[in-house]
Amino acid sequence: MSAASLSSAINAIRSASFAHDRSALASNAGHPSSSSVFLGSTAGLRFNPISSSAGRPRSSAAAVAASNVVKEKQPKSSVSGSNLLITKEEGLELYEDMVLGRAFEDMCAQMYYRGKMFGFVHLYNGQEAVSTGFIKLLKQEDSVVSTYRDHVHALSKGVPARQVMSELFGKEAGCCRGQGGSMHMFSKEHNLIGGFAFIGEGIPIATGAAFTSKYKREVLKEEGCDHVTVAFFGDGTCNNGQFFECLNMAQLWKLPIIFVVENNLWAIGMSHLRATSDPQIWKKGPAFGMPGVHVDGMDVLKVREVAKEAVGRARRGEGPTLVECETYRFRGHSLADPDELREPAEKAKYAARDPLAALKKYMIESKLASEAELKAIDKKIDEVVEDAVEFADASPQPPRSQLLENVFADPKGFGIGPDGRYRCEDPNFTAGTAKV
Repeated sequence: MSAASLSSAINAIRSASFAHDRSALASNAGHPSSSSVFLGSTAGLRFNPISSSAGRPRSSAAAVAASNVVKEKQPKSSVSGSNLLITKEEGLELYEDMVLGRAFEDMCAQMYYRGKMFGFVHLYNGQEAVSTGFIKLLKQEDSVVSTYRDHVHALSKGVPARQVMSELFGKEAGCCRGQGGSMHMFSKEHNLIGGFAFIGEGIPIATGAAFTSKYKREVLKEEGCDHVTVAFFGDGTCNNGQFFECLNMAQLWKLPIIFVVENNLWAIGMSHLRATSDPQIWKKGPAFGMPGVHVDGMDVLKVREVAKEAVGRARRGEGPTLVECETYRFRGHSLADPDELREPAEKAKYAARDPLAALKKYMIESKLASEAELKAIDKKIDEVVEDAVEFADASPQPPRSQLLENVFADPKGFGIGPDGRYRCEDPNFTAGTAKV
């Protein structure tokens, strides 16, 4: 076959594949009540042992598709309080955290378009159930590793809104003193190990954090060290090498880590269906001998039930779990993305399944909270976000000398001269260079 013929054949396959993807998504979009809404909603398995392959013994880990399992537990609006999945206090905590995430991101959009933020800013609207469902179950000593879409993970882990907003503004009061920006949130105090701009690069870091916990417990014999690590990443990451290498290592060493795939169905502008040979990511867990779980990532109560089990396994020393949370982002990939690739019907379908509205409806119908109580939380969060903006806007810019820090081993950067003084303190240090 000639090069021209081969090129034509490849383009024909790509066109057919893309047309099929658009057709499949549009088909699902027209049937929001269909059981096929979620890619991984296959059999409702719950800790069924994996069969052996080619006579080789495998571990007794489980393959789990949890989308419909938790749904069975979900009470109707008229059930008694004893059947509820959450208490009133837990429900209010979940609601407040999700409202904070949504309001904060909406304010970020405003501030970005007003020129208060620079670079790429990736918002989390629509995915709040995943962050809240997992992180609100963690201790402060537990670690969280995030992606470039990290603002809400930071907020859920307890980093103050003032610090997160100041970081986005590039101010000295930010959690990274203005040096991290939108994609690199970090807080040692809250064990937020960071947002990572390149996909997949946070997974090895999270695996190392989990190894630290295991080492402290089993080698250093630190009593009460049952700390776990939660690694968040997207569907686009799951075809990268680091993902597979770390699944193998985590299962081999039974590390206390939960790998959480926030599958929002699109890797920037690439449909998950088009890019992945088997779109059911959760199946990759059992391939390494660990449980794989698929859950409705638009329902915080379902996410929380799965998270409880996965976190509990990790704390008990039973090893890692892979959780695929199928969710959807309500905005473009970033605020620079006009979001023209996704079909309007697809976006409308998921907008109708807003996780925040669903939790509010559940709490009111289950008599866990009144409309007035939830409105009071909305008002409180509006004030928190407004205060964060005012604080960030009034905070000072980082000093110029800070630019030289964290570059080389010495605390001020650029080394120490022959006279023992920091080079940056030499009046002629910047002579002949452009002003910063």
